[in-house]
Amino acid sequence: MTEPVAPPVTRTLPPKPADERDSLEGFLDFHRATLLTKCEGLGEAALKQRSIEPSTLTLLGLVRHLAECERWWFRRVLTGDELDDIFCTEEFPDGDFDLITDADAFADLQTFRDEVAASKETTARYDLDSIAVRKSRSGADFNLRWIYLHMIEEYARHNGHADIIREQIDGVTGE
Repeated sequence: MTEPVAPPVTRTLPPKPADERDSLEGFLDFHRATLLTKCEGLGEAALKQRSIEPSTLTLLGLVRHLAECERWWFRRVLTGDELDDIFCTEEFPDGDFDLITDADAFADLQTFRDEVAASKETTARYDLDSIAVRKSRSGADFNLRWIYLHMIEEYARHNGHADIIREQIDGVTGE
């Protein structure tokens, strides 16, 4: 196996009992750490290993996708910040998954961590009832509470994918 680019991760269980905000943040942080745990100890080639052809699903692709989701929901939707996508372009709308071959796994993992940090900094300025600047396609409002719940769902779904991919790579399983 090549030199690992994904360092060890400490996961903290969500607090209990806790108020609503601490619960939402705790579960989201747990899922963020779970994604990184699925990458832990792997080298560049393993992080780029596809699940099953012809799918472009990889652990690194999931990290890149969730970095995009962090930016989209917490900074573009909630605040209205005019930020470009990180890995996706008009030409490659699924660049987070499709443009893996030449990706720098170490840099992409850092981008994920940076986006999480930016999300946490942003959300600290808002209460759960804060209405996002951007509306849904149907014109409905989002509040921060809804965004947290959506992101927990997004991570939970993709962490299931990550678990299967990691098991295919080296047999490692876990929560």
